Amino acid sequence: MAVARASRLQPPTPRVALAIAAALIVAGVLYVGREALTPFVVGLLLVYVLAPAVERLARLGLPRWLAVLLLYLVTAVVLVEATSFLVRPLVDQARQFIEDLPRYGAAVGDQLRRLGELYRGLDLPPEVRAWIDGTVADLARRAGGFDPGALLPVATSIAAVVGNAVGYLIVPVWGFYILKDRPSLIASFDAALPPSWRADARALVHIVDDVFGRWLRGQLLLGLVVGLLTFAGLLLLGAVIHPVFGQLALLLAVIAGFLELLPFIGPILSAIPAILVGASVSVEAALAALALYVVVQQLENNLLVPKIQGDAVALHPSIVIFALVVGATIAGLLGAILALPLTAIGRDIYRYLFRRLSPEAPAEAPAPAPGVPADIAEAIATSGATEATPPEAAPADEP
Repeated sequence: MAVARASRLQPPTPRVALAIAAALIVAGVLYVGREALTPFVVGLLLVYVLAPAVERLARLGLPRWLAVLLLYLVTAVVLVEATSFLVRPLVDQARQFIEDLPRYGAAVGDQLRRLGELYRGLDLPPEVRAWIDGTVADLARRAGGFDPGALLPVATSIAAVVGNAVGYLIVPVWGFYILKDRPSLIASFDAALPPSWRADARALVHIVDDVFGRWLRGQLLLGLVVGLLTFAGLLLLGAVIHPVFGQLALLLAVIAGFLELLPFIGPILSAIPAILVGASVSVEAALAALALYVVVQQLENNLLVPKIQGDAVALHPSIVIFALVVGATIAGLLGAILALPLTAIGRDIYRYLFRRLSPEAPAEAPAPAPGVPADIAEAIATSGATEATPPEAAPADEP
């Protein structure tokens, strides 16, 4: 039995042009008001985390408004308990770390001088000594030329987050209405689209939902696991190497878990304070701290990431670094955090649209794009997008 030829997207019609114009207007308004969007982006992340639980409670027969309020209550209790349990020791350790920074710097200087004396006492060939001296001089020159202004986008973003405190106060109310009315909002969005585009729109929404959902859940779980592993490792170093690691274990573990949101760069940045603390004790302690973070990073890359995230954000390292830099430049810290999922979503949407807009549609139904359910892909490929509309929807526009 021959498989029907896959239909391509319908050519533009006045209604399609109207939808595109509306999308451009909305994009323009969002761009003009981008400074006020940070609280709502954080609110969307909260909605995304709570939405699956709301849907499950609603399927059990609980009214949506009650399900949202119940989850808000549980979230508030968890946050209050976590705050009472973690904030005081975390603040104490942060204050201790800041107060001891001058001592750490002086101790590191002493360790470097001791290493310099040890190095000068080594019997090395002149060529090797010249190469080492040149490398050290080059590193010192590069470090001296570092521009602190390069960190300005991230610092500005953090200041903006604190400055938008008023905006964050309305986020729970805004999120409540989004979660409560989510089905009707989705239906309204679907009805506002031309019928011939609805199945494709649903497929694109599934792509975004799949990639972003796996990334968000994966990052939360990765941050928690990496933080716990780092905390346990620092406690072990505190018992075996020096007590200072145990005294700052919670602070350093929280830093490691939070910076897990920044691939490649985050683990390196999170290791610097621990290595600095170790270097203030001895070279061996610094090497032990470095070894701990290397082990955690290897466990993450080879065991945790493949199991937790899979191929949700499978990007080449060069693209990851480029996306991080561009995201930080555009939107500071929040842009750097969201750079990877947005890049992966754009990649998968491009693949889907490229196949759908191909001049010669394949004779067989195309395999589902990443994140596209098989039933939607089959409906689009075998019978066209117009047949995927609800029975009560208006007929598709004529091409």
